[in-house]
This record gives sequence, structure tokens and C-alpha cells, in this order.
Amino acid sequence: VKIQDGEGVFFKVEEMPEFPGGEQALRDYIARNISYPEQAKKDSITGKGFISFVIDTTGLVEGAKVVRGVHPLLDNESMRVVQSMPAWIPGKEKGKPVKVAYTIPVAFVLK
Repeated sequence: VKIQDGEGVFFKVEEMPEFPGGEQALRDYIARNISYPEQAKKDSITGKGFISFVIDTTGLVEGAKVVRGVHPLLDNESMRVVQSMPAWIPGKEKGKPVKVAYTIPVAFVLK
């Protein structure tokens, strides 16, 4: 199944991109690196946002954007963490690395 936009970015490929260490490592990375903005804590702002980005042919994150935001303070923090991710294992189609769109949820919960 190869679904592609006009710019050569795939949404589904034979081998999807993988964060080093897999899904759980991705969740751990986000949990370790996210820092709840103080003002958001004070104002009890919580919620789950979605960040979309492209993993390029070398595994780097590019074109990150908020697809469903919660609040600017939380959205900016989510973007910061996504843009600081280490290189991924790139997605492949027919054995060749290709650009693949990816979306992840980032939840902010106060305990």
C-alpha cells in the first residue's frame, strides 16, 4: 500500500519509520524530555495534542506541526520535544528509504 502526497511523502509504506528502540522507547523519550510548563501547571491546563511530522530519507524529523492543539504553552513544549528527537530508522518502500508522514499524541496530565 503506497499512499503518497504530491511532494513525495508517503503515509503508509512497506517498512514504517521506527524510533530507535521502538514504540516504547519513543514513549519513554517523550516522557523523559517533556517539561510541563509552570504556567500551564498553575492554570491546571491538561489534554492530549497531536504533532505531525515527516521522517526524511536519513531518519531526521522535518516539518513538524501541531495538528490538534491543547493550549499554546503545551503545544510549544510538544513541538520542542518532537524537533529534538534523535534520528529515526527511515521508512522504506521497495527497499529504498522514503519520506514518511508520522503523527504522535502528546498527553499532559497533572497528578
